[in-house]
Amino acid sequence: MRMKKLLLFLPVVAVTLLWSSWQKPIEHRSMINKEEIISCMNSETIEAYLQEAATPAFANMHPDVKQSSQEPLLGSMIQYKTSDGLVANGYFIPSKKKSKKWLIVVQEWWGLNENIKHEADKYSKDLQDMNILAVDMYDGKVAATADSAAKIMRSVDMNRLTNIIRGAITLAGDKASIYTVGWCFGGMWSLQTAILAGSQAKGTVMFYGRPESNLEKLKSIQCDVIGFFGNLDRSPAPAMVTEFENNMKTAGKNLVTHKYEAGHGFANPSNPSFNAAAAEDSYSKAIAFLKSH
Repeated sequence: MRMKKLLLFLPVVAVTLLWSSWQKPIEHRSMINKEEIISCMNSETIEAYLQEAATPAFANMHPDVKQSSQEPLLGSMIQYKTSDGLVANGYFIPSKKKSKKWLIVVQEWWGLNENIKHEADKYSKDLQDMNILAVDMYDGKVAATADSAAKIMRSVDMNRLTNIIRGAITLAGDKASIYTVGWCFGGMWSLQTAILAGSQAKGTVMFYGRPESNLEKLKSIQCDVIGFFGNLDRSPAPAMVTEFENNMKTAGKNLVTHKYEAGHGFANPSNPSFNAAAAEDSYSKAIAFLKSH
């Protein structure tokens, strides 16, 4: 008897549940915008770098920096707004004449130190029709030793890094032509900046930065890329550079690479492993590339 009642009751429950689900409004998720997709894709390569950069092995590739130049600096520090409600710092050298061309310079893992400011000055002298902005990715922190640089690297927030770059692009304006250059940590972010800049990106220079491996992300690049790498480097190692070349070819993008018998940081005059011949050759090729674009 109980079983018969239960069988009669089950259809009533089923109809009630169906009626309730039909009556419940359907929740629609809003469309994911392009910036969310790029931020998601950003994470894999950058997180891998941040994890590697916090290791003793990576720190051992970075001898403590020395003074690179005694020349007076040409630019000055400025602040600009970022979308997270904060402000970012940058070392800025305006173009000799009014220009919509901007070169975003991205620091090594040491921070926005004197060497990077002097490098920005060099590019300004040879690219007088460009505004030069060296972004401060560490919000004022600068390291002089490998241990302190690794400590900073362990504390950085990836979303903040992205917001600093996006803020620099916004500062340049939506009509600006964006060019990028960076070394090591900055070499990686030079390429990431080109991706974030979209159709505004006109040319990207990478000095021994970790390459992007996501094919879909590489397909979104809208400018030519030139890269300078050391055959004696371990980050990125030659095999990673070769993979990058193959991935860019698969993505249908224009990448030119130049490789030197040199180690990590060969273009940094404040680095004890500085290679003058490789630095001079790579710099002249970088300038020629930027001028041609």
